[in-house]
Amino acid sequence: MTITAILALLPMVFGMGFGLAGDLPRVRSIVIEDQIIIRVPVRPEPPPNIEWIEHKGPKCIHSSDIRGAFLSGNDQVDFVMDGRRLLRAELDETCPALDFYAGFYLTSDDGKICVKRDSIRSRMGGTCGIDKFRRLEPKRRN
Repeated sequence: MTITAILALLPMVFGMGFGLAGDLPRVRSIVIEDQIIIRVPVRPEPPPNIEWIEHKGPKCIHSSDIRGAFLSGNDQVDFVMDGRRLLRAELDETCPALDFYAGFYLTSDDGKICVKRDSIRSRMGGTCGIDKFRRLEPKRRN
């Protein structure tokens, strides 16, 4: 990574780009040397009275459809997508326990995030590959 690319990332690293105090952080993207870098904020988990049913997911998703994410396990990140859809990214087996609580970055050359190709990067520098996507449907627990 060149010094120009590092300097361009400084506002993202120091948390600039958040809205007003009452606003939720939003997904932000920046293009550096033909590569798209997407900063995804982590939101609080949904209420525990909902059970999630997993279904086969897509091979790729458009980065512009991502609205946020929350952590659902040590090796899973759930993406909040456009239209309030949820997709679970299952991370590869070699993924170390990373700190995604402060948010994370996705990088893409073509605006898509694909399994077995792209990875999630923690704000501390660790990287985990995306093994597969699973589509989630809510089922209310009794």
